[in-house]
Amino acid sequence: MEAYLDNSATTRIDDSVLALMERVYKEDFGNPSSRHKKGMDAERYIKTAKEQIAGTLKCKPEEIFFTSGGTESNNMALIGAALANKRSGMHIITTSFEHASVYRPLFFLEELGFRVTYLTPDVDGSISVDALREALCKDTILASVMAVNNEVGAVQDITALGAAVKEYNPAILFHVDAIQAYGKYRIYPKRQNIDLLSASAHKFHGPKGCGFLYIKEKTKIKPLIYGGDQQKGMRSGTENVPGIAGCGLAAELAGGRIEELQEYLYGLKSYFAKGLSEIEGVTVHLADATDGAYVSEEERENRLRHTAPHIMSVGFSGVRSEVLLHALEEKGIYVSSGSACSSNHPAVSGTLKAIQVPKDLLDATLRFSFCRDTTREELEYTLAVLKELLPQLRRFRRK
Repeated sequence: MEAYLDNSATTRIDDSVLALMERVYKEDFGNPSSRHKKGMDAERYIKTAKEQIAGTLKCKPEEIFFTSGGTESNNMALIGAALANKRSGMHIITTSFEHASVYRPLFFLEELGFRVTYLTPDVDGSISVDALREALCKDTILASVMAVNNEVGAVQDITALGAAVKEYNPAILFHVDAIQAYGKYRIYPKRQNIDLLSASAHKFHGPKGCGFLYIKEKTKIKPLIYGGDQQKGMRSGTENVPGIAGCGLAAELAGGRIEELQEYLYGLKSYFAKGLSEIEGVTVHLADATDGAYVSEEERENRLRHTAPHIMSVGFSGVRSEVLLHALEEKGIYVSSGSACSSNHPAVSGTLKAIQVPKDLLDATLRFSFCRDTTREELEYTLAVLKELLPQLRRFRRK
């Protein structure tokens, strides 16, 4: 049996999305910049995709810009907004457990002279609205907060954080990395004071290599890619029409079943957490106490419900995460030791440190992530394998 539990890294593409993309590749393959019928047919796919995504966000289609994925969307939002607004100030606010596609562009901006404040989350993974308010100042031009943390599933109160930013100064831009949140939560930028929002298609059963950036109308932002002025000059280059068509359809499909999906995923999460609680030396981060104190089943369930429905970060005492990951792989179980985008560069997770995970679990943690295709049978199999493997691996490590 196989159990694919690495859906935060990527999801399987939807069959209908793949069929649509195949049709575009084979039949409607024109360049959307061409002024003949083939080009106009291709351009219609882009228009439709914008409308599909805008429908899920309740925004204007003209506010959607397609990119190569979440990393480009985050870079475009942060660097583009900072450079366009630097005359108003050089201060940016973010958190200490963002994805690399956020903090590395910010490192670059610091080299250019921008000042960045990194807010530390509480032990439950949340960013305090008061801490954000204290960090705001007259030079602040941008605040960027990840809606759902990709490693541990911590969920931020984006609505409250966005309101705090705009109450201080409506001109400050609010960027949300929604790469792990889009398709799992209802997000309405206008209501939540979001000026910039990043998403990536392969996180919601769309294709790899395509994402989008929502840019609120009249937002000052500079492009990063210059050329033929496609997408209003905001992102030049011939559009990836098959990917964009697939992204739009995947977004529409995801947007139609969010509440149903949430309940299904929380059911899986609760079942898996209960099974893990029966195994010695296992800690579910953000659900179990960091000091090992007893947590009732009711409190544990409540804590789980305050994290993302599809992500579980789990510590296994006495076993290195890389060893356990490959031991599970040999049994056909696929998980992650952190962010897939950084998995080729092993390091102690800054996210785990930020939420005060005990030192002995920093290199003994795996991420399990679910999707609509995940079954209870896969979780049953995984629990059975863990019960078999962990005693063996712990004995081996002690030697």
